[in-house]
Amino acid sequence: MRSSRVAALSIVSNTSLVVLKIIIGALTGSVAIVSEAIHSGLDLVASVIAYISVRTSHQPPDRSHPFGHGKIENVSGTIETLLIFIAGAWIIYESASKLLSPTTLRLPYLGIAVMLFGALVNFLVGRKIGRVGEETKSVAMKSNALHLMTDVYTSLGVAASLMLVSVTGMHVLDPLIAIGIALFIMKEALDLGKESFLPLVDVSLTDKEHRQIISILKRYAHEYIEFHDLRTRRSGPEEHIDLHLVVAADKTVAEAHSLCDRVEADIRSSFPQAQILIHIEPESERGQAELPLP
Repeated sequence: MRSSRVAALSIVSNTSLVVLKIIIGALTGSVAIVSEAIHSGLDLVASVIAYISVRTSHQPPDRSHPFGHGKIENVSGTIETLLIFIAGAWIIYESASKLLSPTTLRLPYLGIAVMLFGALVNFLVGRKIGRVGEETKSVAMKSNALHLMTDVYTSLGVAASLMLVSVTGMHVLDPLIAIGIALFIMKEALDLGKESFLPLVDVSLTDKEHRQIISILKRYAHEYIEFHDLRTRRSGPEEHIDLHLVVAADKTVAEAHSLCDRVEADIRSSFPQAQILIHIEPESERGQAELPLP
């Protein structure tokens, strides 16, 4: 499975970067580099969670999970959000201590080189993971890519701060940059939390996606009377879509079934992993028509 292989790649790259940043952080005495090591450690945890959740979410439905395992990706994303907040708080605490008792940096240019190297690796891996996440609509993969791309920006920020410290001798910049990194990744956690948690409480698809579904249904308006009770929700990489379709009373079962097959195929052309359920009603049971979204 392509997504599993890409998720495994991020585990390997993050493990290497965590070890490297911890060593360089200890050698230079930079709390910003140590903060980056923690950030990369979170990326490693996120990569492991993404790898496990991607493999699990793609398992077919079974007796215990008749609707599939897609929501495991949303659970993993929510866990990653909590981890980011915990790490952010820890970084701020350590940086505040450094502000009160500043220390002299050692070998700043070694730290700069490692930060630039880490930014390059995470950029290449994060871009690849993000592309696969978009193709497969995987919440876990997209959140993992977001972790890595954030690491790119923070690594560049640390490299810049080390350069400023080495040029100006203002060692207070090191913990200040670390606090900035912490606030940045905590903001990232809020964005990730919205995407991962809301599907757990069965929030509907976006207005744009809703309008897209309605647009597809309108293509077949000449073959049915109306539709109503359109409901949508997301589960990991899958969309769940169901609705009631009212057809003429004289339409045969075979004709109604054929119509449903064509509608479902058209919806899946835009939502490849959608699970679609259409309930057919004869005209005599017609309900209230679905109103298009503004």
